[in-house]
Amino acid sequence: KELESAVLIQAESKDLRKAGLLIFANKQDVKGCMTVAEISQSLQLTSVKDHQWHIQACCALTGEGLCQGLEWMMSRLRVR
Repeated sequence: KELESAVLIQAESKDLRKAGLLIFANKQDVKGCMTVAEISQSLQLTSVKDHQWHIQACCALTGEGLCQGLEWMMSRLRVR
């Protein structure tokens, strides 16, 4: 609940108006972990309309998904 509030407050900040939001959903190798859809719903990201956001499933131990998340962020920077 605390993280949800923090995300929504930051998303409404005028200073961060053009910022993208990248969330790494780590521990995807752990059985029973939250899915990307569950994280999106839990953080109420569909209510964030002024920012592009992306949740990248990943596993920090193997590095799986990390490059894809950074590539998403780089593609946002190229558009600016």
